[in-house]
Amino acid sequence: MPSAREALLSAALSALADQPWSAVRMVDVAAAGGVSRQTLYNEFGSKDGLARALVRREADRYLHGVERLLRERADAADRLVAVAEWTVGEARARPLLRALLTGCWGEWLPAPRPARPDAAPSGIPAQRRADAGPPATTELVALVRDRSAAALDPTRKDHGRPDPGRPEHGRGEHGHAGHTGPVGHSRFTAYGRTELLYRCELAMRLALAHLVAPGAEPVGPLVRTAVTAPPSALLSAPSPRAGAR
Repeated sequence: MPSAREALLSAALSALADQPWSAVRMVDVAAAGGVSRQTLYNEFGSKDGLARALVRREADRYLHGVERLLRERADAADRLVAVAEWTVGEARARPLLRALLTGCWGEWLPAPRPARPDAAPSGIPAQRRADAGPPATTELVALVRDRSAAALDPTRKDHGRPDPGRPEHGRGEHGHAGHTGPVGHSRFTAYGRTELLYRCELAMRLALAHLVAPGAEPVGPLVRTAVTAPPSALLSAPSPRAGAR
């Protein structure tokens, strides 16, 4: 059974399906959540506080979804393709997520205003975190990049779903000393941490570019080609930041 806070956030999100945020009334959100208006204000402080909590939850749900996908597959390219495809699909279906990923906030959405500097901190830990503000687009990209790199790093023992029989030390399947892991990992993780981060960010930037300006080709094949390209091909490629700003 969801908590009162979750019920109120879901009620606020449902209200956005039929009207812009400016028309959403706190009394209606409280009624839909089955609590008094005072309880709603005690939980979020204000309508702006509710907006910040709503956007924070959207960011958290997205990152949890990314982590889940990174655990579900063994092949490195498959993981990045899955994250990119899921990101595009979810953002098209969830306006708040799309705004978070692109930075494009319309009047319909609750673009969260920062908490007043002189405002007393909320007594509710979840609201204090929400009041700190959601991650900006660049921060969200970096969070996905870092989670992806951590899941794909063959030198880590705690990355995503373990690979049965994967040697922790010595030579990998291609005979490169120190580069352990199955072919799917060593395909593009044997070049070092910097390149791994670059390829993970490239996958995310391609997904955002496809979200903003869809091309004729689906995003999955584009990401797979990019993240499995040899290093020489990456030298002539544009910066992964060019796709979405």
